[in-house]
Amino acid sequence: MQAEGRAELSSTPEPIHGLRTPLGARTDGLAPVSAARRSLAASGLQWLGLGLVAAVAVLADQVTKQVVTSTLAIDEAVQVAGPFSIHHVQNSGIAFGLFSSATPVVIVLTTIAVFWMLAFFARSGARHPILPVALGLLIGGSVSNLLDRVRLGHVTDFIDLRHWPAFNLADSFIVIGVGILLVALVSADRDPRRPRRTGNAAARP
Repeated sequence: MQAEGRAELSSTPEPIHGLRTPLGARTDGLAPVSAARRSLAASGLQWLGLGLVAAVAVLADQVTKQVVTSTLAIDEAVQVAGPFSIHHVQNSGIAFGLFSSATPVVIVLTTIAVFWMLAFFARSGARHPILPVALGLLIGGSVSNLLDRVRLGHVTDFIDLRHWPAFNLADSFIVIGVGILLVALVSADRDPRRPRRTGNAAARP
């Protein structure tokens, strides 16, 4: 009798018919249920979006620089409205005239930054749908200024707001891209909703 009782206790209970295990759930009730993992690598469509945004940024920046250099002499300015004017300035540094005497260092750092952004996008391009736009603006602006530094040894700045160093469209794209990127990363890391309480409120002590 004792042997039969032990056999009955050690036997595995039969599954209850009509109950199905949800997809991705664990059959062990003591083990935590982990969320399904998805790949964050950029897809082909996201790479296409990144390339289009970057190409448009480079084209817009190069065209406006060409118009300024062919129309205005160096240091010549045209007043547009209020503090805003088109002022032809040559800059050998980075955005807004910083590090103007370190062109080779700027070229190296810009190249490293562009490759790092491409590697980051390859790993995390699907992290947020706006990333192709943010990194496209960043890469496009950086590449456009990098092309000028390599070819000419300087970049052309022309947007002058009087109380701020002159800059160009590439600088604007970089600043806008950084802003969008920060917002995207913060929103991607934020928990979208709090877990619901499954307990009955009336059962609280």
